[in-house]
Amino acid sequence: MAIHIRRREFIATLGGAAAAWPVAADAQQPAMLVVGFINAGSAEGMVRPGAAFRSALSEAGYVEGQNVTVEYHWLDGQYDRVPALVAELVRRRVAVIAVPGTTQAALAAKAATTTIPIVFGTGADSVKIGLVTSLARPGGNVTGTNFFFGEVVAKRLGLLHDLVPKASRIAVLVNPSNASFNESILQEIPEAARARGLQIQVLNASTRSEIDAVFATIVRQRADALFLAPDAFFTSRRGQFATLAARDRMPTSCGNREMTEAGLLMSYGPNLADMFRQVGVYTGKILKGAKPAELPVLQSTKFEFVINLQTARALDFEVPNSIQLLADEVIE
Repeated sequence: MAIHIRRREFIATLGGAAAAWPVAADAQQPAMLVVGFINAGSAEGMVRPGAAFRSALSEAGYVEGQNVTVEYHWLDGQYDRVPALVAELVRRRVAVIAVPGTTQAALAAKAATTTIPIVFGTGADSVKIGLVTSLARPGGNVTGTNFFFGEVVAKRLGLLHDLVPKASRIAVLVNPSNASFNESILQEIPEAARARGLQIQVLNASTRSEIDAVFATIVRQRADALFLAPDAFFTSRRGQFATLAARDRMPTSCGNREMTEAGLLMSYGPNLADMFRQVGVYTGKILKGAKPAELPVLQSTKFEFVINLQTARALDFEVPNSIQLLADEVIE
C-alpha cells in the first residue's frame, strides 16, 4: 500500500512538474521588442503611410504581435502632448522611437535620450535644426530620412500659379503648433511669391474649428487661392479641407497626393507612404542590431505632382495639356 501511495504521489508530482514546464518556458522567453511610434496626424488620415511602415517592418522580419509591439501615438494635431509622451517612452526604455513626419517629436526625443535609437522623417534640414551632425555620418542615436519640404515651396507655388494664372492673392496656411517646421516654409515663400508677382497672407490654424474660421477669413479677404503648408494634422483633416474648398470654390495647393485624392486641386511634394516606409526600413535594421550613427540619413528624391481634374472642372477652369503632361498623375 505504501508503495502504491508513493507511486501515486510520484505521478501527481510528475504531472504537476509537467504542468509547470510551459510556465517556466514562457518565463524564459525574452520580452517582446517595443517600438514607440509618434505622428502628428490621425490613424484614419494616415492609413496608407501607416501600412507602408508596417510593411517595411514585416519585410525586415518583424511582425506586430509576434516579435514586436508597435505602440502608435497619433496626436491628431495635439503637439502639446509630445513632451510627456516622449518622456514616458524614454522612461520605459523602448527599443526604438520612430517619428515619421513629426519634426517636433524627433527634436524632443533627441533632447530626452542619448541612448534609445530614434528614426525620423522630416521635411526640415536635419543638420540645420540639430537632429544630426551630418547626413553621411549622423553620429549619436539619431538617423532617418530628409525630404526637404522647404526646398520645393517655390516650385509648388509656381505650379499653383501656372494652374490658376489669374490668382494673385494667395492665402498661406500654417500650423503654429508645428513651429520647428514652419520656419523653413515661412522663409522660402515670401521670396517665391515676389518672384511671381504674388501677394501672400499667412494665416494660422491648429484645430478643426480654426480651419473652419480660416476659410471664413479667406472668403472675407477675397483670396484667390489657398497654399497649405505641409503638416501631418492638415493631412489628417483633408476631408474637411476638401469640403470647405469645394463650398467656397477655392483653388488649393498642398504638399502630398493624399490631400489631392481627397478633392483638393493639386499637390507637389514627396511621397508620404515612401517616407514612412523608409522610416520602417531603418527601424527594422536597428531592431536587428544596426547602430543609428552608422546609418546615413536618406534623402528623398521621389517627388510627385498630382492634379485633381474633377476639382478643376468643378472650379470651371481648364488645365492646359502642357501642365497635365508635367503631372505624375491626373485624377479624372
